[in-house]
Amino acid sequence: MTPEAGYLLSLGQALATMSLYPDGHPARERAIDASFEQLLTALGNTPCVKFSFLGGESIVGHRPMTELPGWEWAGKLAAAQIERIEIDAGVSRDEYVRFMDEVWNQLGGTRSSTAESRQMVHLPARFGPLQLARGAADDLNASVPDIPDQGPTTPVALDDELAALEWLHREATSGDGIPLAEAEAIVGSLSVTMHTEQRLLLPLLTIKEFDQYTLTHSCNVSVLSIGLSERVGLDAEAVRAIGVAGLLHDIGKIRIPRDVLIKPGRYSDAERAIMQRHPVDGARIILAQQGGSDVAAVVAYEHHIYLDGGGYPPLRFARGCHYASRIVHVCDIYDALCTHRPYRAAWDPAQALEYLEKQGGSELDPEMVKSFAEMIRDSSVSRTPLPSTGATAVPASSR
Repeated sequence: MTPEAGYLLSLGQALATMSLYPDGHPARERAIDASFEQLLTALGNTPCVKFSFLGGESIVGHRPMTELPGWEWAGKLAAAQIERIEIDAGVSRDEYVRFMDEVWNQLGGTRSSTAESRQMVHLPARFGPLQLARGAADDLNASVPDIPDQGPTTPVALDDELAALEWLHREATSGDGIPLAEAEAIVGSLSVTMHTEQRLLLPLLTIKEFDQYTLTHSCNVSVLSIGLSERVGLDAEAVRAIGVAGLLHDIGKIRIPRDVLIKPGRYSDAERAIMQRHPVDGARIILAQQGGSDVAAVVAYEHHIYLDGGGYPPLRFARGCHYASRIVHVCDIYDALCTHRPYRAAWDPAQALEYLEKQGGSELDPEMVKSFAEMIRDSSVSRTPLPSTGATAVPASSR
């Protein structure tokens, strides 16, 4: 067993003991001491250990902890918005005891509602939710940032961005990892294109063939997510992080066999199970990448989870999805509805918005749907056809 796995097991044992004995009881103190000793072993020569909890999965750094399959505390911690734990070398026992008390209070819902308790702070041992981005504003009701007038600009050709994204997918498929700098560059170019008109331009790409489906859909969802993030008042850093998350939300599909992915009909139960693995695979691909974005991994994992707990992958413990996931989920469904499928024509935007509004409160966040509908109705929407190469198959209904 790795030292990190040993520490998490001791953490779970300490929390279980804390549920049985009051503060100051010798059994409680012994369990915390044992956990602290395991922590020192896990730290070793490392300046900081970092754990993330995504669904029921534990990650140390960017490595999924396969040595702890089904560790029950991963889901319990994530359900209490303890999605990230970071502990620095040099942490004292007193500091660790305070950390454990705060974790226990958070699990029990008795933690004070202070700025310190709402977010990870710079303490030697700390926890909190996975962040949108470093330094992202906590106030989600801030005004939409103004786009500076930089004079006439040349719109970025969307087929160029599509080619860049196709290259990114090839790199990921080859096992060389995700070129994150390129992903951020694509999002930056899409953002420039969106703001080349007085009104928000949503350059959505019309799907002509399946070979372009996942790529163009990813571009569309990224663009829509950028627009919606700005609409709800997120700062520039958070907007970019969510744009990247939208771009990579379906990256797990590179691990789906092509004959399943392009099947032009309804899926069998076995094929549907294969398709429904892509959120977990996507999160793993992103987390395995050095410097991978926490928010992109969370969105990849959660973008098919419903507000009421339905969808997939199934949650062992009920919890709300990340704010970024709720943004991308709305954008994902809207673009899918407005895309031609073999069994139905593309929906009219008004029809798609009506569907989203009906799903508000069950599948989708109703406030997010409201902001999205206002954005679409206030925006100039352009759908740019792409040249066809003759392929006709498009993904079957699974989504």
